[in-house]
Amino acid sequence: MKSVVGVLVLLFCCLSGALAQQNRVDGAVKNTETTCHADVHAVLREMSAAMAEQRVELKHTQTQLQALQGQLKTTERQMEELRKQNKERPYVAFAASLGVSGNTGPFNTDITMIYKNIFTNTGSAYNPNTGIFTAPVRGVYYFSFSGCNDASKAMGLQLYKNGVKQVTVFNHDSGTRYETSTNGISLELEVGVQVYMRLLKNTWVADSDNNHNTFIGHLLFPLLSSGCQQ
Repeated sequence: MKSVVGVLVLLFCCLSGALAQQNRVDGAVKNTETTCHADVHAVLREMSAAMAEQRVELKHTQTQLQALQGQLKTTERQMEELRKQNKERPYVAFAASLGVSGNTGPFNTDITMIYKNIFTNTGSAYNPNTGIFTAPVRGVYYFSFSGCNDASKAMGLQLYKNGVKQVTVFNHDSGTRYETSTNGISLELEVGVQVYMRLLKNTWVADSDNNHNTFIGHLLFPLLSSGCQQ
């Protein structure tokens, strides 16, 4: 009988130990699972925060891209307008010299100077047969001229606009040397207005193949016609 009781006690002790060991294993597994779950949640939270930041950055980038696209379209429109204006803009420019060696003048009356040696005549607004420039479009033009003379006699040159004197150069007689003078002016001209040079009576100019006497003009920019102004 005692032997049976001893065996039962021993068996109970073994079972109790096994159950305790199993409980410890289950607890460790549970703790491990809890720790793993906590780590996964932390990683997910970090990923969620990172994705939120990326969405904000993406939205900001999209906004910048839209702004750049708008600027690009504006620039393209401006370039197209400039190309259109450049295509439609008239080109007017001339430069000429007397093309005569020796003295011109003096005369007993004022005369219109004719500059026959053409350097350029873009737009053909200057007439080398008459010495007269005729404005082909309404706009602001710049003109300049130069004169040279044997100072034993005076030199007087004047630029005219439709019969009205605008600017002058004048060298008094002062000996046997040669003297030069220049002048220039910007003028607003209507279509058909004429600009030309006059040599004053009793004065002269001297020239050679060095082209000391010149008449130059070009369109600075066109203006809207009078009827189109607002």
